[in-house]
Amino acid sequence: MNAVHCLNGPNLNLLGSREPEIYGSQTLADIERKLGQACEARGVALRFRQSNHEGDLVDWVQEAGLAGEPVILNAGALTHTSIALADAIKGARTKVVEVHLSNVHARESFRHRSFIAPVAVGVIAGFGARSYDLALEALLGGPADSER
Repeated sequence: MNAVHCLNGPNLNLLGSREPEIYGSQTLADIERKLGQACEARGVALRFRQSNHEGDLVDWVQEAGLAGEPVILNAGALTHTSIALADAIKGARTKVVEVHLSNVHARESFRHRSFIAPVAVGVIAGFGARSYDLALEALLGGPADSER
């Protein structure tokens, strides 16, 4: 494996300013920087992307699958609506860890259903930006925090 793909869906470009009481004050750039350091310490590249468009995420999941590389996926609201993204994960045959900053099960009922979870190797939710670190740890084994 040469890289880990971290794919982020709709509205995650607004992190840091969008509902910080739910999503925290860290920006997506902050998360990318920290995750990049952890990947570098492990000798793997980080392919970090964000799009507000479902098709981009589908393409990127397929790209990761063709490369045989794992995915950390925060699909945002597409988690609860996208059969296309779930089908892409199944078709790509790559490891995907579903990530959420907030505890989606403590929020509105429509957020309790995930089309991604049944095709992911695991789901991490509710730990803020640390959810990304935990996903990296799950995919690569051992602590993901480059400061340890």
